[in-house]
Amino acid sequence: MSDEVLFEVDGGVGRITLNRPRQINALTQAMLAEIGDRLADWVDDDAVEWVHLTGAGERGLCSGADVRALRAELTERGEAAAEVFFTIEYAVDALIANYPKSVRADMFGITMGGGMGLSAHCSERVVRADSRLAMPETIIGLFPDVGVLYELSRAPGELGTHLALTGGSVGAADAVLLGLADHAAGEVPPAVLPGQRDWIDACYAGDDPLAIVHRLEEHPDAEARETAAVLRQRCPFAVAVTLAAIRRAATLPSVAAVLAQDHALAVPMVLRPDFSEGVRAQVVDKDRNPAWNPARLEDVDPAEVAAVFAQLV
Repeated sequence: MSDEVLFEVDGGVGRITLNRPRQINALTQAMLAEIGDRLADWVDDDAVEWVHLTGAGERGLCSGADVRALRAELTERGEAAAEVFFTIEYAVDALIANYPKSVRADMFGITMGGGMGLSAHCSERVVRADSRLAMPETIIGLFPDVGVLYELSRAPGELGTHLALTGGSVGAADAVLLGLADHAAGEVPPAVLPGQRDWIDACYAGDDPLAIVHRLEEHPDAEARETAAVLRQRCPFAVAVTLAAIRRAATLPSVAAVLAQDHALAVPMVLRPDFSEGVRAQVVDKDRNPAWNPARLEDVDPAEVAAVFAQLV
């Protein structure tokens, strides 16, 4: 046991505190394994009536998986490292989604990526004024995983598609609207997304990522055109895979089923050069200038995207 996750049972509450505040509680494989083991122990522990998940520090619950560490593991051990990491992570997310006791997540500050996997499927999901929720995986050559496409595919209109493809963040009120949170603690800023529904719903319809970008680029609303520019910066192959994944997630019956899809997609996706390059550009060198391959959505081969999904058909 390390001190990167703290566990306590007090007054009927099993408390889990992510404890890497300098890294905004980024998740390592060891942390995820510890959380899974402890939650499994607490299932039959009468001293634990319900579980409370929070994070140390003031910056946020969790910034996501420690992708720098994952990238290093992939460089050293390749596919085996990916298989182990995602098997452990998604098993914990599935356990939380189906946990027999109430689990409350305090989704304060930055709550993103893998942190959403731990919190978005809890039975009580609480946001507050400083909450910023996101699944920013297309920024690093991946797709929104950890089962969150279950919620995003069921969000009103095409709001979930917009968030999944752009990797944009939302505040507390929009998180509740999207179905990523249940309620806010205290007063929070008003939702932004309802005012953007017209162009989002019109532009994000369909299954063709390039057609979506073209509609955004040609839309009279300046926000739509700005969003097109954002999408042009995201990993083209990841955008295409994400669109196909969220459409398929809408047909799946449970978070567990979406997590099974995630596992099938995540391993080949992180083995592509785009993931290593995306993490390099965002986290390692921080030059924010990734060299994607292919470089444009126009050059993404639909057959190559379909191949990622082949084992799911």
